[in-house]
Amino acid sequence: MRITFQGAAGTVTGSRYLLEAGSRRFLVDAGLFQGRKDLRLLNWRNPSFDPRSIDAVLLTHAHLDHSGYLPRLAREGYRGPIYCTHATEDLANILLLDAAKIQEEDAAYANRKHYSKHDPALPLFTTDDAHAALRLMKGVDYGEWLDVPGGSRARFHEAGHILGSAFIEWELREEAATEPLRAVFSGDIGRYDAPIHRDPDPLVACDLLVVESTYGDRMHDTTPLREAVRKPIADTIARGGTVLIPSFAVARAQIVTMLLADLIRSGDLPRVPIHVDSPMAVNVTEVYDRYARRGVLDPGLVTDGHDELMPPGVQFARTVEESKQINFLKGPRIIISASGMMTGGRVLHHAERLLPDQRNLVLLVGYQAAGTRGRQLEDGAQHLRMHGHDVTVRAEVACVHSLSAHADAAELIRWVRSAPEPPRIAFVTHGEADSSAAFAARLRGEIGVHAYTPALNESFDLREMLSGESPAGAPA
Repeated sequence: MRITFQGAAGTVTGSRYLLEAGSRRFLVDAGLFQGRKDLRLLNWRNPSFDPRSIDAVLLTHAHLDHSGYLPRLAREGYRGPIYCTHATEDLANILLLDAAKIQEEDAAYANRKHYSKHDPALPLFTTDDAHAALRLMKGVDYGEWLDVPGGSRARFHEAGHILGSAFIEWELREEAATEPLRAVFSGDIGRYDAPIHRDPDPLVACDLLVVESTYGDRMHDTTPLREAVRKPIADTIARGGTVLIPSFAVARAQIVTMLLADLIRSGDLPRVPIHVDSPMAVNVTEVYDRYARRGVLDPGLVTDGHDELMPPGVQFARTVEESKQINFLKGPRIIISASGMMTGGRVLHHAERLLPDQRNLVLLVGYQAAGTRGRQLEDGAQHLRMHGHDVTVRAEVACVHSLSAHADAAELIRWVRSAPEPPRIAFVTHGEADSSAAFAARLRGEIGVHAYTPALNESFDLREMLSGESPAGAPA
């Protein structure tokens, strides 16, 4: 029985774990690498396994760094089931089709403007590829045992990260009659007592834990969330500027609009025009609203039949033409647009216009991976490369880390401690190298877990490790 880390090892994106149990092969997640160019190029590399040999994919949640490689996998011949929660299936129908559209539009734009080094520029995957992947998805309920080929079984538990997010409990067998290896894959663990989403379920007993470490070496700001958002926005409005909020369309955009609604209704922010310039964010909000009305999310989101997610007078830009019209409007106003790390999409056109003006504000409200434009702004960049040229940064840049949907180091430790007994072995993944190393050290020192930080493409014999023999991995 082996595990190979095809992604999210030494980096915070590209989640993809290959499991081999007897003659069966499985994937947990199939995500896109994001951030630095050398990482993004890995998306174009042929996988080290034949996609047609995979028996099943289990998907923790719909974010593209966990799901975005699925269309490419389908393009390369994968035809097996993709198991996930029902809400993840609903969100993936939006995210994967939007990602495919952006891939196609970006390639077309690069070809028109002739700034790509490739002639012609090609999309990583197409809308047809996304549809092919979506046809393979099979939604299941939280807590429902799922029979997996080869005599194994798995179930999904609430992870509290975004709508539909789950950690996966898996009883793995090489053959039907063998003793199972109990494995848990954390996906992304959410925060405790956070807006909108439920708390993560307690960790179940397991032999093996594969755990994320996005914030494994740091703690979130303890500034009350309303104040952290209110002050920089109020200051920008007072000087007549425009607030640009690059926001992930799933979860983050909904938390931001809910906070703005609360601040405006309470009088803590003046009422100004607010634009949600992301068709995907609009569509995702409709999904969130539907699940809120079913009681899946925080029941306080729906009061007297009215949802509390949107501020009064908010305007939605679905079409490209509606998005372009926003560029002719002066401040003060607020624009919420994807993508959250400024890797592509409509937010770049707004940033290109707004960054040179010192009256404006770019409010970063989520994790900014190394190599992304958002990370460059967070690190104080004076210029930003967009659409083939450099844009001067004179606008104010502020970061609100307390809006993150990821557990910080203390919350991750709290979650691991919630298990009835410590895991025997943990692989710490989905974090930059320093973050993963720091969290692995905490697992060893505070809980007594044998914790490892695998390298990209490193492979481990799980039975050998659990027997107490050499833990050394080997390149795949």
